[in-house]
Amino acid sequence: MMFAELPRDKSAWVRALDAVEIPVLRRTVEELARLREHEERVVARDIARVLLHDPMFTLRVLRYLQAHRRAAQISDITTVEHALMMLGITPFFEHFGDLPAVESSLAGRPLALDGLMHVVCRAHHAALYAHDWANLRHERRADEVAIAALLHDLAEILLWCFAPEMSMGIAAMLRANGSLRSSAAQSSVLGFKLADLQSALLAEWRLAALLRSLMDDAHATHPRVMNVALAMNLARHSAGGWDNPALPDDYAAIQQFLKLPLPQVLARIRRTALQAEAARDWYHREAVPIPVDLGNPSSGVQDYAKSDDS
Repeated sequence: MMFAELPRDKSAWVRALDAVEIPVLRRTVEELARLREHEERVVARDIARVLLHDPMFTLRVLRYLQAHRRAAQISDITTVEHALMMLGITPFFEHFGDLPAVESSLAGRPLALDGLMHVVCRAHHAALYAHDWANLRHERRADEVAIAALLHDLAEILLWCFAPEMSMGIAAMLRANGSLRSSAAQSSVLGFKLADLQSALLAEWRLAALLRSLMDDAHATHPRVMNVALAMNLARHSAGGWDNPALPDDYAAIQQFLKLPLPQVLARIRRTALQAEAARDWYHREAVPIPVDLGNPSSGVQDYAKSDDS
């Protein structure tokens, strides 16, 4: 489903996106159907692992729990696993068992679907990086950081779903002018920045304040927010290949954040990148060569992730 008539301003966009049914990845639907065949053995963690691939489905679960929050509930829902513990496995399958697939929603629009999958795949990569670094830093709630990274570019994802022509217009402007900032292109096409739309949407949906703060780059001096921002930068800059000139600066910033020798940092990044690439089939993406030595991506030594999912 795409908007027949585009909203006129940011407030109208919030109302329009609040009213639509957000589609999910077809692969997510298929994986959950397989889990449901053995429902008696399924635990919340099994479903959470599946949903970590899919920011749209994750958003739907968090929104549902927030909208049906019990009066006695004092803690916010900040992870899928927490949401599933509150909802229950059987009620989850009953409520989320038949959702529209985005591949059907964008059928006949291959460029739009490809643009969407590029952003969703990038979000999954960022979530894996953020989760690994949170564990390394002994975060008690590493899943919160991963979810924040997964949802970080939510407004961009929704724009691809429901107004792909505008997304393609923004992408065309950025391709034509390499020095143009994304926010400037967004303001030119939309009349506002996607970050501002996202803030308004998250407030309208009353998502947990903690998640909203973790997704806000303006607070990137906080270590957990910095984790998300660094993961997003690495996923964005490596999405087209590992020869992006911005990557050495990313590596240096991550090294400073993790306080590890650079070879160890690069080894962790490569291991997580291979894990992410193993799930590329979820997004209909081709394998991206991952150099053995990320510090020297022009070395000519390439390794490809296996096709099996992580």
